[in-house]
Amino acid sequence: MSRVPRSEEHLKTGFTAEAVSAAQFRAQAARAEHEGLPNLAAAWHELASEKDLLAIRQLEASGQVRESATAVADALAEERFENDVLYPKMIRDVDDEAAAVFREVVEAQQRHLERLRELRTALQAASGDI
Repeated sequence: MSRVPRSEEHLKTGFTAEAVSAAQFRAQAARAEHEGLPNLAAAWHELASEKDLLAIRQLEASGQVRESATAVADALAEERFENDVLYPKMIRDVDDEAAAVFREVVEAQQRHLERLRELRTALQAASGDI
């Protein structure tokens, strides 16, 4: 038997499904824009936004939306894990083409880490909004 309550498992699964769909819809929007189909792109963007709202609702219901300082600390830890453990392992396990994509991701993640550090510092120094 799972140690995580079934409702939490299902909320996580639902969140993942909606978040993945939203990303796929945004990719389709980008493709439609590239193909010169702005109305189709707008429809994909609208659907992606609706999927985002469904994902957020499930994330909130699972208790995963935390106080701001905690959220920034959690995001920093996750980004570090992805950069230091997850992506290096995947780079070692895939062909050169996929590895190149993962290296691009790690490069972008480095910028995310810096931005998150800046946010943490700003939050620590602020008495209100940053």
